[in-house]
Formats: sequence, C-alpha cells, structure tokens
Amino acid sequence: MRIDILEQYQAQTRCLVALDSIIFGFDGEELKLLLVKRGIEDETHTWSLMGGWVQPEESLESASSRILYELTSLTDIYLEQLHTFGSPHRDPVERTVSVAYFALINVEDYDHKISKNFEAHWFSMQELPKLLFDHGSMVEMAIENLRYKASQHPIGFELLPEKFTIPQLQKLYEAIFGTELDKRNFSRKLLSTNLLIKLAEKQKGYSKKGAYFYRIDEEKYKKHFNNFLNFLPGSTS
Repeated sequence: MRIDILEQYQAQTRCLVALDSIIFGFDGEELKLLLVKRGIEDETHTWSLMGGWVQPEESLESASSRILYELTSLTDIYLEQLHTFGSPHRDPVERTVSVAYFALINVEDYDHKISKNFEAHWFSMQELPKLLFDHGSMVEMAIENLRYKASQHPIGFELLPEKFTIPQLQKLYEAIFGTELDKRNFSRKLLSTNLLIKLAEKQKGYSKKGAYFYRIDEEKYKKHFNNFLNFLPGSTS
C-alpha cells in the first residue's frame, strides 16, 4: 500500500507555488499601489506585485513576509490571504500557482522604510502601469475585497493620524470606493455617530476658516464601532 501511494506522488507533475502581495497605501489624498520592477520580462516598463516562490521549509505566511521584506525591506505588515490563482497559462515560463495576499497601510508610516533595491514605487490607482502576468486581475479582486471589508468594518481609521479632519476621512473612503461623496451628508452622518471628539486645533491651509481636528473616542469606538458603518457609501440611514 505504501509503495502504491509513493508511486502516485511520483507520477504527478510538479508545480511551483508563488506568493504575490498586493500592498495598498493611503497618502492622505488618494489610494496607491506598491509595485516593483522584476526584470523577468523583455518589456522594461512592466511592473509587478511583491512576488516570489515558497521554499520547502516555509509556511505561506512566513514566505509572504520574507518576500515582502526582500523586495521592499518592510516588516510587521499584516497580510491577509485573498485568493489562489491557478490558470494553467498564467505564467508563460513555468506552471505556477500563486497565492495572493493583500494589505492596506498608511504611506507616511512606511514610505521611508522602503528599500530602493528593486525600484519599489507607489502608483496612483488611477494611473497604474502595465502589470505582469495576471497581476491586474489580482488587484481588481483585492480592491473589491477591500471595499467589501470597508463596508462591513471601519477599517479606515488605522490609516489616519491620531488627529484628523473630516475632509481627510472623506478622501480616504472616496479613494477606497472610487466615488465622490456628498460633503454635507458625509459630515452629518459621521458626526451623528457621537464617536468622535472635536479638538480645539484646526488644520492650517485647508481653507480660510480651517478644518477642525478630531480624534476617536477609543472607549465608545470599541463598544459601538458599528455606528461608523452608517456613513459609508450605500448607507440609507
């Protein structure tokens, strides 16, 4: 019986397992995507997600962290598994299955830590370059997943500084959902949650009057964070 099982294994075609990480970033104005030049295509203007191969001794999670570090020097980023891409011809070089991960980070917190060895560069989601293989499909799926998560959980606040303005928060959600939100309606819905604390300080240079800074009431937020969902796109409240 053991011999039969081994023979079944030996008869199978070997397949590479790759990992690709989709790193979204918010810089206070727009949503961006972190890409690198890989040098495996004849076309010099083709860019890639953070990708590499899983080694025999690695778990998927440890491999994703290692690859991201090798290409960008970034560490301690939470990567969430998105989907497995296994089209037989997705990689024209070798039969490869890719497990995609994604993350959403604050550009300001990490940009100075990014290594330039692989020409890692932030691109606006509105002006993405040509992407390697099926990486464009990965990004499309990731942004849809991000929008779903943002509609179910108030994930945006971790991307903002400790104190922020309502216009800053509105720009974040407009960037995620790719739509323009009504300024007055957004502000009204947000303030109606009663989960923000208004500060005396104003943001300089925003307008003649300036925009007040706010911070999250941490205690109320932990108990009633679902209140924030009322102001998201598609909300009818």
